Amino acid sequence: MNDYKGLVDNVYKPNIVPFLVEGEFYYSIGVKAFQKHEFNKAQKWLKRAVELSPDNPLYQCQLSVLYTELGSYHKANQILAEVMTKHGHEYVDCYYLIANNYAHLGLFKDAQTNIELYLAQAPKGEFSKEAKQLLEVLELYNEESDDEWKLDDEDDLLAYQETAFYHIEHEEWEQALVLLEEVMALYPDYKTAKHDYAFSLFFSGDEEEAIKLEEEWLERDRHSFHSQLNLALFYYYQNKKELCNAYIEPFRNVYPIHEQPKLKLAVTFAQTGRYEEAYRRFKSLGKGVVKGHLSYFKWYSIATYRIGMPAKALEIWEDGCKRHPYLANHDGPWKDDTKKRF
Repeated sequence: MNDYKGLVDNVYKPNIVPFLVEGEFYYSIGVKAFQKHEFNKAQKWLKRAVELSPDNPLYQCQLSVLYTELGSYHKANQILAEVMTKHGHEYVDCYYLIANNYAHLGLFKDAQTNIELYLAQAPKGEFSKEAKQLLEVLELYNEESDDEWKLDDEDDLLAYQETAFYHIEHEEWEQALVLLEEVMALYPDYKTAKHDYAFSLFFSGDEEEAIKLEEEWLERDRHSFHSQLNLALFYYYQNKKELCNAYIEPFRNVYPIHEQPKLKLAVTFAQTGRYEEAYRRFKSLGKGVVKGHLSYFKWYSIATYRIGMPAKALEIWEDGCKRHPYLANHDGPWKDDTKKRF
């Protein structure tokens, strides 16, 4: 009987091999999610892969590419800098990726420095063709550029910019105001901060103070792009049509060169109910620069819906919700709530 029991035990006890989940497993899932534009899932799984295999630079590089896709250029460069510190000689492509992110952020001199480093070490590398094209553009821009201000601590300002941008895009007005006050104190020559401050002030409820500030600034600089667009928007929300028109209508004949002012103008046209004009402006934007902006997807979809293209509007909206899950908290473009939120 004992022999029989031993035989049964041997037959029915399987040789169980435990399934050990490693970084490679999460990496493969993350890449598949990235390819499907499921960016929330991709970020979750790629971060897990990095946690499990912190010494694998490939996983970190892929996570940085995801952050670039989401418009988090500073965060992407932080990861790439860590890779370069540990594996610089093996991952020279990081120089190109870093340069590309700097170019998106408008830090063209830093972009040029990293492109030159990449081409010096990998003249026939995977991105050599793209790098040479970008370098031509950067050299031309840097030769002609006469910056409004120069700072030694650009990285600190960049961190402030990205954080303030995040709060504004997510309508976290109080947090934005506190941060922007600090930025204005530290970097008084950085003019965009004060206009973002007035914008946040208006939508936090202090409308009259926001208008007063912008009108004062416009008195000092009659050609201020940001002051005029902010005032057009403020007066639109106050139902002061004539004042709104006085500020916004001249911009129908204005076509900025750079993508950020192009986006600002397109969004303001949409916010003030000029959907046809907004749609034309949105179509001319380069997606690589503006896809990190929640406002791009929101107002592009609204403008598209208002001019009679609901299917395309829904496509833009769904793409935006994938890239910016916070957008799903809003009503879609079919809901006429444009005066309830920025």
